[in-house]
Amino acid sequence: SDPTIRGFDNNKDINKTDNHGKSKTNEWGNTSTQDKNYKFCRFQACTWQQFGHRASNQDTPHAFAAMALLEKLACDPGIVAIMVERELVVGTLGEMDPIDDRIKHKTEAKGGCLLGYNTNGGTRIDLKLRPDNLQGFLPYRQIVSTLIHELSHNWVGEHNALFWSNYAQMRVEYIHTHVSLATSGYIINGKPTLEIADIPQLSSLVVGRTQVESTNNNATTTMRSIAEFVIAECGSEMKNYGIPVEVVTPLILDRCRELTTDSHQSEQGRKLGTTTTVTGSTTTSRELALAAAERRLRQNKQPQKQKKDKDDDHMDR
Repeated sequence: SDPTIRGFDNNKDINKTDNHGKSKTNEWGNTSTQDKNYKFCRFQACTWQQFGHRASNQDTPHAFAAMALLEKLACDPGIVAIMVERELVVGTLGEMDPIDDRIKHKTEAKGGCLLGYNTNGGTRIDLKLRPDNLQGFLPYRQIVSTLIHELSHNWVGEHNALFWSNYAQMRVEYIHTHVSLATSGYIINGKPTLEIADIPQLSSLVVGRTQVESTNNNATTTMRSIAEFVIAECGSEMKNYGIPVEVVTPLILDRCRELTTDSHQSEQGRKLGTTTTVTGSTTTSRELALAAAERRLRQNKQPQKQKKDKDDDHMDR
């Protein structure tokens, strides 16, 4: 065969290695990759030529670095867990133009601050990666929060109670994934994923593996701490939209309890060597997640309605 002609198999081998012939690895290690079905299909960073009419800032990261950051987001174990749980597929994960993005300008003209946007329910998600002065990148924890925010827009366009309940539960799942990895002793280049995810303040939630196996109290305490963290985080964001965090607090606690139960059952399954398979269901995980959020929201509103009816009854009397 002609050695100057490469087939598709050769391209596959090339894509697995870098320019020095070494195997490509992401910042999360070889074991963390996107799911083959539920994933971000393409990535698009901004090059300096796209930064508009202003002179390029020599200190701003190269487009290659922006591409690496987008891939890091896509392979983040917490994001992968969210994508799989809700069976999400996003066409393109792109970088928002830090200077000349038209939607950004419209938002800022109204006194707002745009960190990302979702086009056509997940066809494309664009994120602001660089600060206004183009010096480096924004903090990773801020970018990943924006990504989860935009993923929540796959279901709900408005920033209403249903949107925030869905977003809050995804935040719980994201943090729970990283705390669970740290608890299991998963280390990458000497670092737990909590540190790579830029949330080292949650390292206090990590307990020893032997402690987890000896009692369930530690898991319950950990989930309670995760719930408190997410409630505080959502409270500061939701107040900008005039929605009290108390609306989604019960839903956050419910999701934490579900994850605690699932973790315990998974642990028991590993000990017994058993697996659980669900068959005969045509409802997707995405539909189930949204239905569960709506159900919890209705259940939370019911006691409030009963209390209001009771107060109105007293007033009539």
